[in-house]
Amino acid sequence: MTEDITKAWPRRPIIYEINAWVWLNELSRRYGRSIQLGSIPARELDRLADSGFDAVWLMGVWERSPAGREISLNTPAVQEECRRTLPDFAPEDVSGSPYCIHRYVVDEHLGGKAELAAARKALAERKLRLLLDFVPNHVAPDHPWVMEHNEYFIHGSKEDLGRDPASFLAAGNAVLARGRDPYFPAWPDTVQVNAFAPGLRQAAISTLNEIASQCDGVRCDMAMLLLNSVFSRTWNEQAGPVPGSEYWSEVIQRVRQQSPAFLFVAEAYWDLEWELQQQGFDFCYDKRLYDRLVHEDALSVRGHLTADLKYQDHLIRFLENHDEPRCAGIFREQQARAAALVIMTTPGAKLLHEGQFEGARIKLSVHLGRRPQERVDEGLREFYDSLLRLVAEQQLLQGEWRLCECRGWADNQSNLNLLAWCWTNGDQRQVTVINYSNFPSQGMVQLPWRDLASRDWNLSDDINHRSYANRDGGILSASGLYVSLDPWGYHFIRLQSAESEEYGQKAA
Repeated sequence: MTEDITKAWPRRPIIYEINAWVWLNELSRRYGRSIQLGSIPARELDRLADSGFDAVWLMGVWERSPAGREISLNTPAVQEECRRTLPDFAPEDVSGSPYCIHRYVVDEHLGGKAELAAARKALAERKLRLLLDFVPNHVAPDHPWVMEHNEYFIHGSKEDLGRDPASFLAAGNAVLARGRDPYFPAWPDTVQVNAFAPGLRQAAISTLNEIASQCDGVRCDMAMLLLNSVFSRTWNEQAGPVPGSEYWSEVIQRVRQQSPAFLFVAEAYWDLEWELQQQGFDFCYDKRLYDRLVHEDALSVRGHLTADLKYQDHLIRFLENHDEPRCAGIFREQQARAAALVIMTTPGAKLLHEGQFEGARIKLSVHLGRRPQERVDEGLREFYDSLLRLVAEQQLLQGEWRLCECRGWADNQSNLNLLAWCWTNGDQRQVTVINYSNFPSQGMVQLPWRDLASRDWNLSDDINHRSYANRDGGILSASGLYVSLDPWGYHFIRLQSAESEEYGQKAA
């Protein structure tokens, strides 16, 4: 069953992120029994399948580090974050970071390898693929490699350890660097691998081959840190000579020799998405679009969407994930819906986050195994349910996308607040128009279809449940589609030939 659905991923998959540890704890409380990966109730899996997702990312299934958990329990900043999140916080709520991996084996708290296999099978039976984590930049201080293969790591000196114990640690007779990126202090619960070490690359390939036997793809944490250019700038002479090949080009190519359809998703920042795509990643985080939606205006968003379509189709678009603040806490209510319409109706993959549909506002620390209960926003959940259903029913993401121009008038330039694009899939035509501003806005959306003038058209705004019958195709072709939208308002319009509908009614 699994092989049937994983020969090829959808062109633009919709991926749903679930915090595995927290989710199973909540299911156990809800059902009054211990639930692990292999015993997830069928109704919970059916709900995921019915939501329109193509894949589930079970974040944090690998074995948590006991040493890392102790560090979490003794780090004041982590403790403060946990207490802010959980007013009744207790030390047993700390599960340890899922990005401080002891070993790449399924944590026994979640059921172990056999239970993951059962969960994968159950997901596959519902045509859902499984995505898991790979953390290429660092391992936990008690990972077996640390003592058995210290040649895999960045080394320091005793002087480094004495001068900067926050950035280095003693491991047997060696001094090793803690993991970090170049712009922040070291992570205290990690050890930094050396991406230039041939042995490390072979070990990463072996690890990924084992992971690939258990799932359908990986989300690679902080993938850009392993680029030769970034790694050499971060570690300089400590990393040694720059290899002749890129880490990701070498690793992805080797893994795909064994698992050709295995999907690679890069957590990526610093405008390095294109470079990572060229090295083999199927999708890279579109953090730039996220920042534009949060902080900038419609012109900025539109400019982002003028990029080459081949590039856009290999981005993964999101409004939140476990690293970002909850979007319900940073967007206005209507703006959050407008932004969701942007990510769901533009090219590329989609990443949606557990709690996003319900309007959750509290960002959970990755160190916690429990989250607080929050009030569900039923209106927002209904909106997301409708949006995903319409995208699936209209097979939107299987079609061809085009950005549309919005024209205004000399005395009314509010058209600059509008975003518009269309999808074509066979005879299906769809237009999305969004007023991405806090002001009422009007404009004429220029539609690209050359045969508009040959007939009249019926327009159905399916998300707002409105219909507009017998629109003159000549006017639509010559002048465009007139829209007037309230602040953060939107249209999700399906065009159908009025003539074909009449014929359908007569035949009936």
